[in-house]
Amino acid sequence: MLGPLLFAVYCCPVGDVISQHGITYHQYADDTQLRLSMHADNTAEGLAVLAACTADVRQWYTQNGLQLNPDKSEALIVGTSSQLNTTSIPSSVAGKNLPVADSMKVLGVVLDRRLSFDCHATSVARALTSTLMQSDTSATYRRRSWRSPWRAA
Repeated sequence: MLGPLLFAVYCCPVGDVISQHGITYHQYADDTQLRLSMHADNTAEGLAVLAACTADVRQWYTQNGLQLNPDKSEALIVGTSSQLNTTSIPSSVAGKNLPVADSMKVLGVVLDRRLSFDCHATSVARALTSTLMQSDTSATYRRRSWRSPWRAA
C-alpha cells in the first residue's frame, strides 16, 4: 500500500497523458480533474478530444494497476444562459455516459454552471449556521450545567 505522497508521485505520469491531448488538469490526492475550454458552436470537436483523453487515461490506469471509476465522474458545463441552452453534452468516460452536474465542489469551492457563486454562498451560509447552532447549544448547556460555588443550593 502506498502512502499519499508516494501515490501522488506514482500517478504523476498520467499528467503527461492528459497534456498530450491539450487538456489542462488538476490532481489532488486520488482526484484528477480535467478542464477543457470549447466554443458553444463547436462542442463536437472538444468532446472528441475529451473522449480520446479519458480513453487514454483509463488505459494508463489499467496498465499501472489502477482503476478509473466512471461512477464518480461528472461534467460541469460553464457558460452564459444562451450558451447553456444551446449546448448538449453527450459524452462518456470509460464506456459510461458522463452525467452533467448543475454544480460541482472543487477544492472547497462550489462552482455552478454560470459561475454565479450562489451555490457556494448557500453552502458557506449553511455550514456557518450549523456551526453557530452547535456553538450556541454547547454554550447554553455549559451555562446550565455550571453552578457557582457561592450560590446556595
